Amino acid sequence: MSTESGKYLFCIIQTNEEKTFGKAKLAGEHRKVYTISHKGVSMVVADAPVEIYEPSRQNVKAHQEMVASVMEQFTVIPMSFGNVLKGEEDVKILLEKLLPQCDEIFPRIDNKIEVGLKLIGKKEWIEKQAKEQPALKHLESNVAQRNKDAGYYEKIRLGEAARNFMVALQVEFEEEIFNPLAKIADAAKSNEAISERMLLNGAFLVDKEKEEEFDKKVNELYEKWKEQIDFKYTGPWPAYNFIDIKLKAAEGV
Repeated sequence: MSTESGKYLFCIIQTNEEKTFGKAKLAGEHRKVYTISHKGVSMVVADAPVEIYEPSRQNVKAHQEMVASVMEQFTVIPMSFGNVLKGEEDVKILLEKLLPQCDEIFPRIDNKIEVGLKLIGKKEWIEKQAKEQPALKHLESNVAQRNKDAGYYEKIRLGEAARNFMVALQVEFEEEIFNPLAKIADAAKSNEAISERMLLNGAFLVDKEKEEEFDKKVNELYEKWKEQIDFKYTGPWPAYNFIDIKLKAAEGV
């Protein structure tokens, strides 16, 4: 049974010229990646089956790596993973509908990169800080002295106190680390913590001319806090966190 061939979407760039970007592995095959242009913008695509693409690590990585490769030459508006249209005309219809958004977004992200910074408190350091909190020490003592049933409400209060302690730490490091970096960046976003010891989940849109200054500040903060906190500094990425509208194929066709 043959599978209908379509156009897999990677990202949008500003050019009218025909461009190629090597090959990407989709649906088990290496496929040529090229552009379809319309009124000054181009969709970077590959000919691939019209099907639901499993968001496996391998597939998502192939998508992200191709977008990153295009980004080495162009400012990109990344498409979300797994979008496929039936043909070239559908791609042009989508681009036509997205032109007003492209006109707004490209000037904001031109010559800029996104970098991410996650801060994870080292377990021993967080435990030491927690033990120095009078409210936590008092509640832990009460729970330890009571039997399982009698200490039920104290355990709830202990959980609340522990959450409040972590929130206070997150606020502290937003002031200590996020804010100084945000002053250098063109834009910054503090995302929700995704693990219990995470103190910061930041994304920063950095002008390429300030990339060295930004890196220097990250290194300075790392040297100050490396004994207490693990730093995870990633990028450069396309401006995923700073594009207001999610560009999906469904919007256009």
